[in-house]
Amino acid sequence: MKLRYAALGLAGAVGGLAAANGGLRADGFEPPLSREQDTYRWRGFDVAYTDLGDPSDPDLVLLHGLNAAGSSHEFREIAEELAEEYHVVAPDLPGFGGSDRPPLMYSGSLYVAFVTDFLREAVDDPVVVASSLSAAYATKAAAEVPVSELFLVVPTATTVPGRRTWLRSVLRSPVVGEALYNALTSKRSIRWFLADHGFAREESITDEWVDYDWNTAHQPNARFAPASFVAGFLDLDTDLGADLAALDCPVTIVWGGEARMPDPDTGRELAAAADAPFVGIPDTDLLPHAEEPAAFLDAFRER
Repeated sequence: MKLRYAALGLAGAVGGLAAANGGLRADGFEPPLSREQDTYRWRGFDVAYTDLGDPSDPDLVLLHGLNAAGSSHEFREIAEELAEEYHVVAPDLPGFGGSDRPPLMYSGSLYVAFVTDFLREAVDDPVVVASSLSAAYATKAAAEVPVSELFLVVPTATTVPGRRTWLRSVLRSPVVGEALYNALTSKRSIRWFLADHGFAREESITDEWVDYDWNTAHQPNARFAPASFVAGFLDLDTDLGADLAALDCPVTIVWGGEARMPDPDTGRELAAAADAPFVGIPDTDLLPHAEEPAAFLDAFRER
């Protein structure tokens, strides 16, 4: 009898989680840069991207960083102004934003392959602005395809050392994994993560930003790419400084002055290894282009 009650209780708990999960899905997807996205077909994915500016101007590609709410929305404060001088192309990486999100085992090598193909096929000898892990993918791609310049924002090849297969499996699991993912991507959690290592000042974190991140993090199948990210499978096993030093194109490294994950000294060491200029932007963390867009654009124009 006790076993029966325990089983009924477990079934009720699972059913409750499933019902709660169903109530935490976003109603729809708003384009990240406030205009309709186009589609680039890649290996069975429909990859969404935003096209801004005059196509006859030099190409500039914006590659967003990876996190549970990653999308090209992180460039919303600079994209329009960059489009006054460049033909700006801003994709949402596979598994994120407005792009397809199939339940694959996402990996760093998949993103290197995507960025390489996108830079080869969708644009012509572009300037590339890439943030965090995407900077490492762009570096690998620039060794294979023509790139006129890399402008890298807090670039890294590694987020948290090591790979945690168990964590990826838990987050990918139905009901329980989805419930854990929903807890990690609640509005309260998103605001905490942004305050901890996104923005240097809490007042920079707007309700609109948090709402958008929540919306993109609660699309169908949204947890599968982030499951690989938090488990370390989107990292690259490479020496980023050596990779950058081997490139023929100019490289600039930009860092938030208040960043701690990693800190500016790490950026200076990377810049020295790559023989690249280092630019620190005061009063910003990992998203200087979002927190101090004017200073970021000045640094971009003065490179």
